[in-house]
Amino acid sequence: MGGMKCLNEWQPAFLMVGIDFALAISNVLLKKVVDQGIDHLVLIAYRSSISVIFLAPMAYFWERKSRPKLTSGIVCHLFLSAMLGATITQYLVLLGMQNTSVTYTCAFVNVVPVITFLMALPFGLETVDWKSKSGRAKVLGTFVCVGGAMVLSLYKGMQLTNFPDSTEKPQIHTTNPVNWLSPNSKSERWTIGTIALIASMIVWSSWYLLQAKISKTYPCQYSSTTIMCFFGAIQSALLSLATNQDYSSWLLKGKVQIIAVLYTGIVGSGLSFVGMSYCVKKRGPLFTAAFGPLIQIIVAIFDFSILHGQLHLGSVLGSILVIAGLYILLWGKTKEAKPCATKQVEGIEDHDEEEQVMSRA
Repeated sequence: MGGMKCLNEWQPAFLMVGIDFALAISNVLLKKVVDQGIDHLVLIAYRSSISVIFLAPMAYFWERKSRPKLTSGIVCHLFLSAMLGATITQYLVLLGMQNTSVTYTCAFVNVVPVITFLMALPFGLETVDWKSKSGRAKVLGTFVCVGGAMVLSLYKGMQLTNFPDSTEKPQIHTTNPVNWLSPNSKSERWTIGTIALIASMIVWSSWYLLQAKISKTYPCQYSSTTIMCFFGAIQSALLSLATNQDYSSWLLKGKVQIIAVLYTGIVGSGLSFVGMSYCVKKRGPLFTAAFGPLIQIIVAIFDFSILHGQLHLGSVLGSILVIAGLYILLWGKTKEAKPCATKQVEGIEDHDEEEQVMSRA
């Protein structure tokens, strides 16, 4: 019983680690296809449609008995969730990734926990009790995690490996019809990419907060994700048709684009959104967002082990700080959850005792 309880307690953490692996692979594939010139909105429309096709049967059969009534309010929240999480965020991330690099894009995920934490405080989704160890641990863990990720992305340090250096820079070919989004100079591309990534992280943090509300009113992860991806596919398709009259952009070119669409649709959008919605429901938006910096570590591991990228001291120190920050944050969240669970158990026991007294009387 103790082992099962411990497993259930750490299940969201294990799930988020798996999701980060999946998202790291998605980022590598997405960088490959956006450099090939695929239209961003077309890519979002395809991956959202694949997610709907993949998740719809599971949502129908697994949640048909437990699914609450779909009210107009819930539909509006899911439509807004699709706009924030499936359309705007993905478009801005792809725009930023195209004009910078996949590692730089992953580095911006590190600010999501802090933005989510600060945005959650006014809405009461997160609280900080400075007098308790758990409250101080949550704040400390969040900032240690982000600090480590900043070291990982900004500090290079001495080189620890000696692989042959092959730094072939990919050429960026864009089919974006909006001219100001297609600059020629490297500095202009980097500036536009940075602005897009900052905006995407703010929107993504907003999605976490909205998802926390949806998980209470419509607690069916498969159904809510299916509906969200359906709205996302319609939104991105309409935007693409309105801004780009070149219908040939809807044709996928080569195996890499087909694999990227299928993988990001099934795993990157479908299963990952389901898993994140589940973790938000179980542990809250801050807990889920805090695992974002792991994506950059995983991308760095792929670069080192598979692509034989160089390993530097900054990567090692940053990774250690990120893992330490996550451990402190998870410890604080666990300590904070235990008193709540104890109060619930005590309340149930008191209620049972009152019923027994009433029955005897």
